[in-house]
Amino acid sequence: MERMIIFCMLFFCCSMALTAAPYRIVKYKQLFKTIRQLEPIVKDKDVELLHTPENPVDECLFTAVTCFQKGILKLQPANSQVNSTFNQTTKVLKNFTFSNAGKHCESSCESYEKKNPKEFLKSFAKLINKVI
Repeated sequence: MERMIIFCMLFFCCSMALTAAPYRIVKYKQLFKTIRQLEPIVKDKDVELLHTPENPVDECLFTAVTCFQKGILKLQPANSQVNSTFNQTTKVLKNFTFSNAGKHCESSCESYEKKNPKEFLKSFAKLINKVI
């Protein structure tokens, strides 16, 4: 009887782990899509350059995502006609939480090269694609 209970518990735990992974992938794919929607409506001329993490090692993923979220706050809409879409899209990106059980990177956002907003968003999309 004990073996049967242990087997059932093990089966339940494994099935829960398998169902959690697809949800996370769907969440990251939606985030990737949101970043792509933001690219054409972001102001790219006469704007502040943003620290852009590129190809961070696995230990630095959390730091890189944090840098991107700080950079999202500095983005501006290309014009007033796209303002509402821009605000909704950036809200999704600001509220995104990235859980990473790995170590935190010792480098800071300022250690990354500064790039224009469109390149910044392309690098963010590339990072999310890497996480998927």
